[in-house]
Amino acid sequence: MQLFHIIAILISLAALFSWVNYRFFHMPTAIGLMTIALLMSLGLIILGKSGYSVVREDIEWMLSSIDFNATLLHGMLSFLLFAGALHINLEDLAKQRVVIAVLATASVVGATFMIGFGTWLITELVGLDIPFIYCMLFGALISPTDPIAVLGILKTAGASKSLETKIAGESLFNDGIAVVVFLAIAEIAAGTRTVTAETILHIFATEVAGGAFYGFVLGGVGFWMLKKVDNYSVEILITLAMTTGGYALAELLHLSAPIAIVVAGLLIGNHGRRLAMSRLTREHLDTFWEMIDEILNAVLFVLIGLEVVLVSLDEKYLLAGALAIPLVLIARLISVALPIGIMRRFRSFSLGVVSILTWGGLRGGISVALALSLPQGYVRDSLVTITYMVVVFSVLVQGLTLAPLVRAKAVRAEVELERTRLEVAE
Repeated sequence: MQLFHIIAILISLAALFSWVNYRFFHMPTAIGLMTIALLMSLGLIILGKSGYSVVREDIEWMLSSIDFNATLLHGMLSFLLFAGALHINLEDLAKQRVVIAVLATASVVGATFMIGFGTWLITELVGLDIPFIYCMLFGALISPTDPIAVLGILKTAGASKSLETKIAGESLFNDGIAVVVFLAIAEIAAGTRTVTAETILHIFATEVAGGAFYGFVLGGVGFWMLKKVDNYSVEILITLAMTTGGYALAELLHLSAPIAIVVAGLLIGNHGRRLAMSRLTREHLDTFWEMIDEILNAVLFVLIGLEVVLVSLDEKYLLAGALAIPLVLIARLISVALPIGIMRRFRSFSLGVVSILTWGGLRGGISVALALSLPQGYVRDSLVTITYMVVVFSVLVQGLTLAPLVRAKAVRAEVELERTRLEVAE
């Protein structure tokens, strides 16, 4: 099947599912699209087992021709990260920089080790012979949170600006950190690197710090070019070149391309927006990148839902996946609660921030893409199934119940504030 035909099918399905969701289900767009695609995939699986496997075989053939890992990590991700960073206020981000830095680094690394060790125990319990290093790989790929679905929910639920900034900032930066951790563990698993603290620090220094510096330079060059022209079509092309060419060059230089694009996007979205763009350019730029973001998100979540037809439904894999769901949530809770508990001594946090950050840490496309990048074999099949179960639970159950949780915490915070005022008045 030609690339154009695959794109045509995915966009057509995304449009159809968006219409169905808007007319009948009224769920958040990303969650609704994945739900409908998932139901379609389950229907195809049932039909296949009933003897009607023609349509399922066609879908499987189409999906097998798509390299999900390359499509997301070396294509769509650059656009999604730039679009997300473009609308983050740098001043708000600076106020939460310590919290975001800790959550995007120490929490991700901590969760990786907790989930990795727990997964090893689970796989031993259910009778899956998965090496410990691959369990650590699963910990790395499932640790990053996905901002795509959760940010829309937080806005409609009336979450505070500081909470939105924490979740958005953490999600934008922890993607890059998690990919670096995953690649480092993957190299150790493949035997291409020896396990030493020096090796790990070298990888982080070159990938993370180098990626951030490169992103600052990339954003600076883009800012200078934007400032020299006043034509919105040219300026949009410049941002497209930064997103595609800048991402590709970062990969060639073995730097963290996700972190580079986030830094460049923050620079253009703040200093570039204020100092290098006219009002007309800002309007066209915002509209363009919002549409890119919406379209790619729609296609991504449809693709995630459809990919389920390729997942192995072995009983041991499914049992391990069911046990991994609470493991991932507990690891997320500990990796969030511990640093915030320490930081509470030096700064204040809103009521319920730990529970919202824990429950709002949805997993998405990054986790699926990294799982699908593993070498072919039973280890990959088992970890892909486990990953899908965690992602589906995360998006559907956590995503659909996050808004009520945020509202409940907001009401409780108001009650506590009023009680405090009364006590002071007395």
